Amino acid sequence: MTWKRVVLEIGMGTDIRGRDCTKAAVRALRDALWHNSLSAANALGLDVDSMRVEVTIGVPRPDEVDTDAVLAVLPHGTGTVNVVEGGLEILNDEGPDGTLIASAAALVRLDLP
Repeated sequence: MTWKRVVLEIGMGTDIRGRDCTKAAVRALRDALWHNSLSAANALGLDVDSMRVEVTIGVPRPDEVDTDAVLAVLPHGTGTVNVVEGGLEILNDEGPDGTLIASAAALVRLDLP
């Protein structure tokens, strides 16, 4: 059997005032996952926890993302997180505050013949 890509989900998350990369990353993955109900595993007679999910997060400061917090969002299966430079940060006119936007991609694989 071979691990085959069956789904690609994408999402966006923000931290409007705190510029928190982890908060925006978690919201981006939730956005990607919570708009879908995957029935592929069940339709193929597989356990939903047999899915492998490869998560890629894009944020301005990748080293600030708590990958365990991002993985905790996954409702089924096992996962990995790769954080890359990306997203968007818009600073406020006054002070150090601003808005941070993260992008997420969740690639789902199943072990198929």
